[in-house]
Amino acid sequence: MATDTLSRPAQTSDTQTKVFKNFIDGEWVESSSGETFENRNPADSRDLVGIFQKSNKEDVNAAVDAAKRAFAKWRLVPAPRRAEMVFRAAEILIERKEDYAREMTREMGKVLAETRGDVQEAIDCAYYMAGEGRRLFGPTVPSELPNKFAMAVRQPVGICGMITPWNFPMAISSWKLLPAVVCGNTCVIKPAQDTPLSTFNLVRALTDAGLPKGVINVVSGFGSSVGTPIAEHADVRAISLTGSSEVGRIVGGIAAKSFKHCSLELGGKNPMIVLDDANLDLAIEGGLWGGFGTTGQRCTATSRIIVQKGVHREFVGRYVERAKKLKVGNGLDETVEMGPAINEKQLETDLKYVEIGKNEGARMLCGGDRLDQGDYKYGWFMQPTVFTDVEPKMRIAQEEIFGPVVSILACDDLEDAVEIANGIEYGLSSSIYTKDVNKAFAAMRDLYAGITYINAPTIGAEVHLPFGGTKATGNGHREGGIGAIEFYTEWKSVYVDYSDKLQKAQIDRGE
Repeated sequence: MATDTLSRPAQTSDTQTKVFKNFIDGEWVESSSGETFENRNPADSRDLVGIFQKSNKEDVNAAVDAAKRAFAKWRLVPAPRRAEMVFRAAEILIERKEDYAREMTREMGKVLAETRGDVQEAIDCAYYMAGEGRRLFGPTVPSELPNKFAMAVRQPVGICGMITPWNFPMAISSWKLLPAVVCGNTCVIKPAQDTPLSTFNLVRALTDAGLPKGVINVVSGFGSSVGTPIAEHADVRAISLTGSSEVGRIVGGIAAKSFKHCSLELGGKNPMIVLDDANLDLAIEGGLWGGFGTTGQRCTATSRIIVQKGVHREFVGRYVERAKKLKVGNGLDETVEMGPAINEKQLETDLKYVEIGKNEGARMLCGGDRLDQGDYKYGWFMQPTVFTDVEPKMRIAQEEIFGPVVSILACDDLEDAVEIANGIEYGLSSSIYTKDVNKAFAAMRDLYAGITYINAPTIGAEVHLPFGGTKATGNGHREGGIGAIEFYTEWKSVYVDYSDKLQKAQIDRGE
């Protein structure tokens, strides 16, 4: 929960408040603005996590200049050597996993089991990308001419700008930073203003692993003051954003003006199909985890559950009964199952959509209210909320809410379910629960999304496969796996003619 210190004084029970500086050219430096903002625990606003720099364009320029100087040397470091540093960072993250997870829960709110998983995903990404440092494969092909060798090699793009979200503050930063540096790029990253500490912790591990100064630079602050200058800077040759589709359109437009590489990972309204033959116990547990894990604050959250009419009544009854029993609270309590919204604005959005659903004629079977009594009064808590009698074109079934609000829709059969699932502007994740292998494969073919799960919820991606979606979910690039390598490199075709004479391709064919 980021707040401007100019309008709210720091209040904390700690005797000393930690002040975090920008990381530019290997040094921790204050913003040229002289201004700061607070990072508070969304579960308990009395808990001040730290004070961060409220940076501006001048800070961005300094970071880009540092990255530019570092790139001249870093691109020449052999890729296996670059990868060894990333591997060492994974080992460091393992040692610090519990500390970093607890700090992430304090600044982001999700439960400890999930923040441990967030750090683990960064570890997994580091191990995977370290392996890619000894691969970075390119094709060698036969030339159409004699005594001529042909191949293609990967080369780094240059300076990469990154804008990361608050819901996976270390994992998604790792998706961007680690492949970029292994490929020989240098980086300027703006972490989300609600969760800057987790990105700082990742960069601290990379620095301790031996990454040279200027290879990664961190500038904290707000979108218009930091994110926009990064996207607009002429020396930044690639921009990677994870955020809303609205912001994605803006960043994509900026990048297009100077022909930057641009990777946009944006919104989702993800469907989970439950057919009559599904294992209902499994589907209910999956739907609860997918719908209310991370308080529904995932771009892959299971926000729509499409249930075949034969099991609809039983599924709804059992699902709602379980949702009512979910324990909501401070994520530092190991018994808590769902934490708070990230900030007051997000909570207001969640509650607004509850009213929209009611006004549209959907039936709310549980939740819908803010929790603000007792210890809840210091945080941004809401009850897990379930709507039924939802029609496919209702706003709560079409628009990304990004909160603990699940819509349950009825369908006649698989074909009807797929039509409902695809009938949105997004195409990120999807899933189906069925015991019929034929229907499972038909769904894999027909669901128009970047990810499809069989007998699992819409969350749970792994770092070694491409991550991203179709339609308004992005612009076609992928994070994770080989997709990340593709984005952070450019192809160079190389021809070596050892004939010692001029050969004219497509002309000198010896016919």
